[in-house]
Amino acid sequence: MESGFSRSPTTRLARRSGAALSERFLMARLLYRLGAFSARHRIAFLIGWLVALGVLVVTALTGMRFSDGSFDVQGTESSRALTTVQEDFPSGPSDSSLQLVTRAEAGAISDPAHAQDLQTALQQIRDLPHVTSVSDPLDPTNPRVSGDGSTAVATVTVEEVSEHEADRVHQSVVDVAKTLRADGFDAEVGGTLANPIPQILGPTEIVGALLAFGVLVLTFGSLVAAGANMAGALLGVGVGILGVLAASVVHPIGSTTPILAVMLGLAVGIDYCLFVIARFRSELLAGRDVLDAIGRATGTAGSSVVFAAATVIIALAGLSLVGISFITEMGLAAAFAVLVAVLMTLTFLPGLLAGMGHRALSRRDRRRLEAGRAYAQQEEHTHDSHDESHQTAREAAHRASTPGFLRSWVLLVTRRPIVSALSAIVVLLVAAVPVLSLSTTLNNPGGEDPDSTQRAAYDLIAKEFGAGFQDPLVVLAEGDAAALTPSLPQVQKLIAGVEGVASVTPALPSADGAAALLQVVPTTGPLDERTRELVLDLREHAADVPGVRLSVTGATALGLDSDQQLRDALATYLVVVVGLALLLLIVMFRSILVPVIATLGFLLSLGAGIGAAVAVFQWGWLDAVIPAPQGNPLLSLLPIILTGILFGLAMDYQVFLVSRMHEAHVRGASPRQAIIDGFSRSAPVVVAAASIMAAVFGGFALSHSSLVASIALGLAVGVIADAFLVRMIFVPATLALLGRTAWWMPRWLERVLPHLDTEGLSLEDAEHRLDHRPDQHPVAPQATPPSSPSLAPRGPAASEQLDSQRE
Repeated sequence: MESGFSRSPTTRLARRSGAALSERFLMARLLYRLGAFSARHRIAFLIGWLVALGVLVVTALTGMRFSDGSFDVQGTESSRALTTVQEDFPSGPSDSSLQLVTRAEAGAISDPAHAQDLQTALQQIRDLPHVTSVSDPLDPTNPRVSGDGSTAVATVTVEEVSEHEADRVHQSVVDVAKTLRADGFDAEVGGTLANPIPQILGPTEIVGALLAFGVLVLTFGSLVAAGANMAGALLGVGVGILGVLAASVVHPIGSTTPILAVMLGLAVGIDYCLFVIARFRSELLAGRDVLDAIGRATGTAGSSVVFAAATVIIALAGLSLVGISFITEMGLAAAFAVLVAVLMTLTFLPGLLAGMGHRALSRRDRRRLEAGRAYAQQEEHTHDSHDESHQTAREAAHRASTPGFLRSWVLLVTRRPIVSALSAIVVLLVAAVPVLSLSTTLNNPGGEDPDSTQRAAYDLIAKEFGAGFQDPLVVLAEGDAAALTPSLPQVQKLIAGVEGVASVTPALPSADGAAALLQVVPTTGPLDERTRELVLDLREHAADVPGVRLSVTGATALGLDSDQQLRDALATYLVVVVGLALLLLIVMFRSILVPVIATLGFLLSLGAGIGAAVAVFQWGWLDAVIPAPQGNPLLSLLPIILTGILFGLAMDYQVFLVSRMHEAHVRGASPRQAIIDGFSRSAPVVVAAASIMAAVFGGFALSHSSLVASIALGLAVGVIADAFLVRMIFVPATLALLGRTAWWMPRWLERVLPHLDTEGLSLEDAEHRLDHRPDQHPVAPQATPPSSPSLAPRGPAASEQLDSQRE
């Protein structure tokens, strides 16, 4: 038989497994009941979700707050020094400040006419509300004028105010700069005050969602099914993102945090609904009634969704192990969005399926189902013929719903497993080559928008004052007050003599005299590798002056230390997160090698994802397409965030693809036939899911934010590589090579690990026992309308009747 299933061994296996599992936690049965309950009480669940949505909308709109999203790297030399500077030097550089950069197009900025216009502009800024001070760049005691005398920089300090007021102050300073431009100056405003509300969904993101909807229509052949899929996903992501925004009432969040939550929540929400709806349609085609099909889809595909989501949530929540608050915040927010997507799939989607009924099928499938019922009526002479006709109908539905190309593909891969696996590995390794030139930084100076006045101001200062002028290193000198003060000239001379130092400001002592602050201007910019080397050189001189301890901080030093902390944390993160995920997969697949193969495949797809980010955002490929700034090092947090997210998504595809292989294996199929049957059943859905995720991530890859765009692009390429090269070639080829060994697990571990019955064997056992009760006469499928039950003994009552018998 082509399917590879033998009726009698399968029946015995189902009965034996069902009995063995009867006293254990049966996930399939639990989710079956949850799905059927949600379908029967769909109005109550709909109202509950809408009420939650409304409460979160009100909470978010009345009090959401955003931070600047800056790193909080604890436990490093630069972070400790920065904390001391902020505590002991309140008169030091302020975060709440702007820079007015003014360049005279002709002559020197100190010429009387130019100076008068500049002083008038500075006075206008001093008169603005909430402005505490404005420096005079022409003050002879502390001038801030370029070497050629054409450009001046004034610092505008603003008191701490609300985001709305800060935005008004910023705009007022920009208006003053526009007045200077009208007077013949080149004037720009650097820095930011407000933390604006992020644009969570823009035109490109909406286009990505529309492309995902198009993939759903092509996959299902039904607008009703595609619409239900999108409706469930959008409700889930709506509740998820509003929950994140509502949480900002208690603790401000970075502007990137909700964007990442939307990106992941939408992608996994669509995919999770897709997997359940696809199984629901398969059960309908097998002749089951609507409510039973909902329960079985939730019990089987829902089990895979729960396990897949668990790996994603573990990977995202595990980002808190890094110890950087910004990354922890992003990981927890995205994990919450994924959790909401799962809850929506298990409780809200069944109600939509109940409302759709057989309309979830395409017209062609509905006609095929009616034809199958007519055929089954002709085979109702004996109980065995009834069972066989039902099995025949299911196999016919499977063959009709499996694209011939995908079945031919898996036959080819399993027939030539060595060549197939090596081909996939070579392609993925080539795609990962750019990773060898990976360079990271804490942040990209000058802002995200290349067309903003902030960026123009940064570039103008760098041109006129030097690349390192705006991002000086800060050296903190500490020691006994009596010994420190006379040693400061020696400290300044020591620093000035280090290669790469353009200038050193005079030491600024603290109030108690136990510390002093020196600003060191490098000859190179903050992204230059030579500036990082300068930080290391300065630290080598930390103890050269007796009785004085030197510490280096500033943007470049913080970036250097954060990179090291992220590298150190990555090993711990991978051990904990991958270990927990592997344990989950071992429990699900009852195998040691299958989870290991999944992890090895993930490493290959991760290399491709990071390689794409390096090629585009660091090397500058696709600069005509990608609007975000390019040609700079990647942000430091990108590799570990990509690692966490892509690991979870890769395990998603592993679960959905291999779970059907495992299901076929435990029902008696040979190892190779289990691969072929499982792949044929799940590959079309995995292809659609990967295409949907790539479309969603591709929309976010066109964001103007370097962080959002680089994460989205890395995820899009990583997902494509993982789904089409790893899961479609590498995994089936490797499993074919291993044969029965792939499903091996030590007996002692088999006894210890819980049986969760993700394959739904308990459901099959319940159905079988009801069909073979002495008082149960075989009932043939009836040629009833699509909205009516088609198989009387194969409905939701089966599981309930079995439970009542055991009681």
